[in-house]
Amino acid sequence: MKKEILIVKNITREGPGILEKILQEQKINYTVKDLQREDKFPSIENLAAVIVLGGPDSANDKSNKIRNEIEFIRNILRRGISYLGICLGLQVLVKAAGGKVVKSPVKEIGFIDPEGNNFTAELTEAGKHDPLFENLGSSFNVFHLHGETVELTDGMVLLASGKFCRNQIVKVGSNAYGIQSHFELTPEMLETWINEDSDLRQLDQNQLRTNFEGIKDEYTHVGKQLFRNFLKTAGL
Repeated sequence: MKKEILIVKNITREGPGILEKILQEQKINYTVKDLQREDKFPSIENLAAVIVLGGPDSANDKSNKIRNEIEFIRNILRRGISYLGICLGLQVLVKAAGGKVVKSPVKEIGFIDPEGNNFTAELTEAGKHDPLFENLGSSFNVFHLHGETVELTDGMVLLASGKFCRNQIVKVGSNAYGIQSHFELTPEMLETWINEDSDLRQLDQNQLRTNFEGIKDEYTHVGKQLFRNFLKTAGL
C-alpha cells in the first residue's frame, strides 16, 4: 500500500490551505482527520508524514482529545515519522517531547505587532542551515493567532525567533518541526477566520484584509516553498 500524509484538524475551520494545494499539485496521497468531529486516529503503519494544524485548545488541557493527541504524537516521534505542527500543532509537539506550554508574554493576533510593524520570524543560525528553509530568505512576514508559547528542552533546536514571542519555529529530533505562526493561510481561510474566531472578531476586519493584501504574494511564495521543503525532507 502506498504511504500517505495524515493531516489533523483540531477545529473544522482551520484547514490545510496552501499546503493542501501543494499536495494536490504533486499528486501526493493524503487523509484529513477532523478532531472536532471526533475522528479517531488511524494506524501509523502507512504514514509517510503527519501534519497537525491549529485550534483553540491548549496543549495543557486535560481533555481526552488533547491527551490522545499528545500520545499519538509521542508514537509518531518514537517511530521517526516526519512531522509538521502549526500553532497548536507546535505546542502539542513540544509537550509530547517533554517541553512546556506556557502563557505567551504577548498575545499575538493578526499580521501587525504591538509596535505597528508586521509580525516576523527571523531564522537563527541553525535555521539558516536547515533544509526546511532551502531557497528562502532569513526573515518572513507571518500571521499569528495564539496566546500561549513553548519552553524547549535541551534536545530541541530553535530555528526561528520572534521579537515578542521568542520560540517561533522549533525542531525536535531529525525530522519533526513545529511552527508557531501560520504559513498556510489563503484569502478564503482569512474570511472564515475573521468571521468565526473570537480574537480576530475583535480586530478591524477591513484592516486585516488590507494587511494581508500587502504581503500576500510574498507570504504565499514562502508558504509554498516551506511546505515543498517539508515534503522533500519527508522523502516525498
